[in-house]
Amino acid sequence: MKLLIKNIKGLVGTYPEKPEKKAGAQLLELPTLEDAFLLAENGKIKGFGTMTDLKEEEEAETIDARGRFVMPTYVDSHTHLVFANWREAEFRDRIEGLSYEEIAANGGGILNSAKRLQNASEDELFEGALQRLYEIISMGTGAVEIKSGYGLTVEDEIKMLRVISKLKEVSPIPIRSTFLGAHAFPREVERSVYMDMILNEMIPRVAEENLAEYCDVFCDRGFFTREETRQILEQGWKYGLKPKIHANELDYSGGIQVGVEQNAVSVDHLECVGEDEINVLLNSDTIPTLLPSTAFFLSLEYPPARKMIDSGLPIALATDYNPGSSPSGNMNFVIALACIQMKMLPEEALNASTLNAAYAMELQDSMGSFFPGADASFILSKPMNSISEIPYAFGGSKIEQVYIQGKKVTNG
Repeated sequence: MKLLIKNIKGLVGTYPEKPEKKAGAQLLELPTLEDAFLLAENGKIKGFGTMTDLKEEEEAETIDARGRFVMPTYVDSHTHLVFANWREAEFRDRIEGLSYEEIAANGGGILNSAKRLQNASEDELFEGALQRLYEIISMGTGAVEIKSGYGLTVEDEIKMLRVISKLKEVSPIPIRSTFLGAHAFPREVERSVYMDMILNEMIPRVAEENLAEYCDVFCDRGFFTREETRQILEQGWKYGLKPKIHANELDYSGGIQVGVEQNAVSVDHLECVGEDEINVLLNSDTIPTLLPSTAFFLSLEYPPARKMIDSGLPIALATDYNPGSSPSGNMNFVIALACIQMKMLPEEALNASTLNAAYAMELQDSMGSFFPGADASFILSKPMNSISEIPYAFGGSKIEQVYIQGKKVTNG
């Protein structure tokens, strides 16, 4: 099956072969072909070029993209898409002045989601998550990472991960699964007992049932210490789970340093980043992933993206879609926040949401850019003047259609 998109105003993110991730000034490099075509066959990119080079394909489905842009789908490398219910009551608490930590101390936050999830069935969790999955696809996301972390018991963490596995079976987009038993400490279990549970019960079960690719820890003030994080990630490595980390959202926790030490694929959040953290990241392959919609929703200081880029770091962007601190999976809004609040230029934000985000999920061999053999997963925009309209028109959508591996996606 062939698919030909022709008369494309701008074909965004084209390369002759798989590109490397973008760091520092390279983030501004976003190769774009004007008056272009894109040819896909059997769900893969077969070729592209300018319209003057096009040889008409017989028996190809053809789309006229006149006035429109075509760009790779977003890669959302940090979400908590599986949960039992929303936490809108805490939204009111926050408006009335309670902090994230005060809400957690009162039994809200992660522990609130854990209580609700423990009372939900796998089927209920699956149906809710499937709806949210198709919601984010409609907004341009073509690959997603999903974490556990609202179970906080052995069986409930396994239940969450089994739901993610079921989503993988039916999802039109790639899904990566992350074990996040170390999301919070349950009230009814002593700290040392829960640590032992993570290390000697949860991680072995996750590996035995092949339920996750990654192991994550919330390393921050009031949650897991640097030493606890190290123990968990080292145990994860022993069982074939690569590290990811929630780090430095609330304080300078040392999470970035332990993440780099443990060769984490990514360290995420990073509202609190100074020279020491930047220097550590510069000497690593770990990708710093920023979640500006969380800072927006919690009224936190935004990560210092401009300083990080100007220091030569790569940047990825993700939504942190979850019921408590970022109840939105809209990557378009994340890109807008990156530009408006973190002073990233549109090209930088788009590279961070596609190419670099693919590296943060180890999907760079097939996602995040256009090159021969990559997945034909792309966004067809509405007519627009330039890619800057995506963050500029932050309250609307510039997406006309989403294609995943050469097929139009409608609904679940």
